[in-house]
Amino acid sequence: MWTALMTSADEMKSALGAAVNRAEPGLAAADDLCRSCVALLGVDGAAISLIHEGKTQGTFGSSGPTSRRLDELQYTFGEGPCLDAVRDSASVLVADLDEAEGLRWPAYRPAVLGLGVRAVFALPVTVAASYVGVLDLFRKAPGPLTDDQLTGALLAAELAALPVLDLMTADVDWSALGDFDDSWSQLASLERVEVYQATGMIMAQLDIGPAEALVRLRARAFTQGMTASELAWQVVEGRLSLQGDRSWRIPPVDGGTAA
Repeated sequence: MWTALMTSADEMKSALGAAVNRAEPGLAAADDLCRSCVALLGVDGAAISLIHEGKTQGTFGSSGPTSRRLDELQYTFGEGPCLDAVRDSASVLVADLDEAEGLRWPAYRPAVLGLGVRAVFALPVTVAASYVGVLDLFRKAPGPLTDDQLTGALLAAELAALPVLDLMTADVDWSALGDFDDSWSQLASLERVEVYQATGMIMAQLDIGPAEALVRLRARAFTQGMTASELAWQVVEGRLSLQGDRSWRIPPVDGGTAA
């Protein structure tokens, strides 16, 4: 819970910065920063999403399994506050999802409410003036962040760039990813290796391309109330095969024949 003793930006930055510095670089630092956000900012969960070319690449850090699942829903549905924050180049602060405008995030919003979360706050993470991720904060009770909490959240989003930068420089060649089809490059991230593998298997099973295979995986996950990663593990482990399954084929376009 937020402590009144931390009244200055310097004190908040010091406390959050310590979380990044005491952990190993990369994922461990991202997880530690998220846990510190929960301890300091009066929220119940936190996660860091990776964003590339306006699309979520998955969850990089989280305060725990529930926060990771909440963030995963944005990848599964292709919508949510993290994507809006990057698209609009501004923080997205929703104090009460239950009272949010009716058409906002038609799939993500009810799923998050169903998990007992009422407020979400998404703050962009930048590296060299480019949006590379988003810090997502979750709260079970409705209500806005206080001024002090928002100040701390903005500082945390600034510090989140450090572990993200570690990942980018060590593990991800963004320029190389740009040479591939957008939908395929979206899969090729550290946090989505199971989706990458499952999509390749679906491509072979149904003789389709990567973009359609990804759409079908997400659609199947949605209809079964699962995340994309959860369904992907079933495919990878051989517990689910889409061979011959035409019940969720993509509708034909412009009167053509469905694949």
